[in-house]
Amino acid sequence: MTMTISHNALANAIRILSLDAVEKAASGHPGMPMGMADVATVLFKDFLRFNPTDADWPNRDRFVLSAGHGSMLLYSLLYLTGHPECTLDQIRSFRQWGSLTAGHPEYGHMPGIETTTGPLGQGLATAVGLAVGERLMNARVGDDLINHFTYVIASDGDLMEGVSQEAISLAGHLRLHKLIVLFDDNDITIDGRTSLSTSDDALQRFQASGWKAMRIDGHDPAQIQDAISQAQTHDRPTLIACKTTIAKGAPTKAGTSSSHGSPLGAAEVEATRKALNWPNPPFEIPADILAEWRAIGQRHQQTYQQWQDRYQQVTPEQITKLKKAISADWHQPLNALKEKFANEQPKQATRQLSQTVLETLVPQLPNLVGGSADLSGSNNTKTKTHHAVTAEDFSGNYVNYGIREHGMAAAMNGLSLYCGFIPYGGTFLVFSDYLRPALRLSALMQQGVIYVLTHDSIGLGEDGPTHQPIEHLASLRAIPNVNVFRPADGVEVAECWQLALEQRQTPSVLALSRQAITPARLSHTSENLCAKGGYVVRGNASASQVTLIATGSELGIALDAHQQLEAQGIQSHVVSLPCWRLFDQQPKEYRQQVLGKGLRVGIEAASAFGWSSYLRSDDIFIGMNGFGASAPASVLYEQFGITVDQVIKKINEKLLEKEKK
Repeated sequence: MTMTISHNALANAIRILSLDAVEKAASGHPGMPMGMADVATVLFKDFLRFNPTDADWPNRDRFVLSAGHGSMLLYSLLYLTGHPECTLDQIRSFRQWGSLTAGHPEYGHMPGIETTTGPLGQGLATAVGLAVGERLMNARVGDDLINHFTYVIASDGDLMEGVSQEAISLAGHLRLHKLIVLFDDNDITIDGRTSLSTSDDALQRFQASGWKAMRIDGHDPAQIQDAISQAQTHDRPTLIACKTTIAKGAPTKAGTSSSHGSPLGAAEVEATRKALNWPNPPFEIPADILAEWRAIGQRHQQTYQQWQDRYQQVTPEQITKLKKAISADWHQPLNALKEKFANEQPKQATRQLSQTVLETLVPQLPNLVGGSADLSGSNNTKTKTHHAVTAEDFSGNYVNYGIREHGMAAAMNGLSLYCGFIPYGGTFLVFSDYLRPALRLSALMQQGVIYVLTHDSIGLGEDGPTHQPIEHLASLRAIPNVNVFRPADGVEVAECWQLALEQRQTPSVLALSRQAITPARLSHTSENLCAKGGYVVRGNASASQVTLIATGSELGIALDAHQQLEAQGIQSHVVSLPCWRLFDQQPKEYRQQVLGKGLRVGIEAASAFGWSSYLRSDDIFIGMNGFGASAPASVLYEQFGITVDQVIKKINEKLLEKEKK
């Protein structure tokens, strides 16, 4: 396009808006936006394909600010290029209550923010998922509808975080050539020079992972333009290390760590204005510069309209693939499978029953993309109809993520953010510790990612305490907006999968057993009982002296204890509690009716943490209060007292104690 305004003037508009917003908020990170303003200007002016008035255009280029602390770079660009929601008032309200311009970019606050970033490394790793999504969708609908780039601005901190290595390794392996990372190579962290803590050669590191890599002057527009042009022709992902000066333009704070995470101060702001020859008052962009930026925002209107014209000609099948919509077709076969489980009552591990459910679902849901962190056979996440995604063939629907739990979870966030895909991935429940930061972002961004976490208790047996989850259920239940499902049998597994698929704004955890279970649901109903989070599975709650409450594999213990109590003349009822969060959302009257008024006994081969929501101080918990051990599962349950005999013994002792009172 014809330029009437200099590159420096355009870049300085970003610098000034960023330092003004941080100064007014008395909080923020001015250094990174000022340092990367040149790179961002070239990217948005000459390369990035977007439409400010339709920020969800499926074939737009994705721009991820992985260095989310520099959020004013993104907000400045959204305002300057004419995104309607990012007004000057929003820039003035940076980091304030109720504003859309949060301290770090938050997905859903306004169009143009592709993903929530801030936890370093997450944006880069999520962008890998976006790039995978682009290739998968391209293979499904063709170049005419999907064929775009994913650009990332990443910081030193992004590359130091361990998840970055998982992400770049996966991206290199899959040869995601439409992924271009612009590294803000400014040699500064909060503590000072990067030489205090690292001496990595970033280029060699990326090259070793199968990337193209180059180093440029991040303040030279010609070098920036040439590097991005080259990167667009590569047959693999590209790292462009942009040598920059943090807080460029600030007379005394440029190149210093003090400019990273604090306002520059009134005196330095004034001096910066003079140095940049910017006489305008705070938040005022000269009309000619703003007009040039707005023209940049409109430069792809013809491309956008041509795409819309092509879109009107595509088949309904292609349109369906582009939309994140779930056809109702899968409900009928899933309900038929529920009925089969109820009639045949299979005594299998819930992970195996989950695979049976997937064998039904995968052919019905072509945009369901599975995967596992090198545990497909153990997690039972791969079905007979799955086809692996490879660098040579992106038409598949199963990703071999390798031993990269954190990278897998972040990539699944990217896939979920991409139009049309519903990702699920598996690992052991104990290794949820490796992926928790990305799962937390699934919840924060309201993305319905499905986490299949198997080997969910000491019931996994001989692998011992390093692999036996104890505190993990409690810690996952503590994350807001996460449904943690621990189904007890085949019927519950099917129902929990249904809920996980239907709740597209809430991530789900399916905690599944290694060991075989005792079927609990012995008759069929089309109603999804797990939707209430907890329900009475045996007995009469209104006449009950004892309520046996259990989840997952321990429901079998509760059912056997119920039979023995009935034989003793003690009225009891059994409650299955597969999802605490959904149960807590039920009306108080329902919850009280289910839990009953008598003695309550919680049974779960995990930590007691959180059970106080359902158990009173005088009730009983049967579970774990320490780490497990290496032994067969049956021995472990016996040694740790999670048995029918222990349940009956403690109930009788408690009832006798109450009688004496």
